[in-house]
Amino acid sequence: MDRPPALSLELVQEFVGNAHSDLARVQELLAQQPALVNATWDWGGGDWETGLGAAAHMGRADIAHYLLEHGARLDLFAAAMLGRLEIVKAIIADYPAARHALGPHSIPLLAHAKAGGEAAAVVVAFLQME
Repeated sequence: MDRPPALSLELVQEFVGNAHSDLARVQELLAQQPALVNATWDWGGGDWETGLGAAAHMGRADIAHYLLEHGARLDLFAAAMLGRLEIVKAIIADYPAARHALGPHSIPLLAHAKAGGEAAAVVVAFLQME
């Protein structure tokens, strides 16, 4: 099976870095290289992060929605930030330890939900129940 060449490390780092705060640049980079949508960057020591992961812990629902609309893989942390209570509940029902999972940069699931603001208030309340 022939595979395309690996993505440029510099491009992946730029994409993930900008996904923390710059929707316009994310759009430009994704138009240039659609495969970036699920690319991951290792900040060191196995601290892997995708563009969606970056948007999730920064509370950037606009960037998260854009990435999801372009094929990003939804994860628990993004679901929490976006206020997707049923998704969060379903995952935690099957894997209770996920309630205490750490995302990129060791940021807890609850912090991701709090980053979602009012839209994720129901997820915050759910995660705080024990």
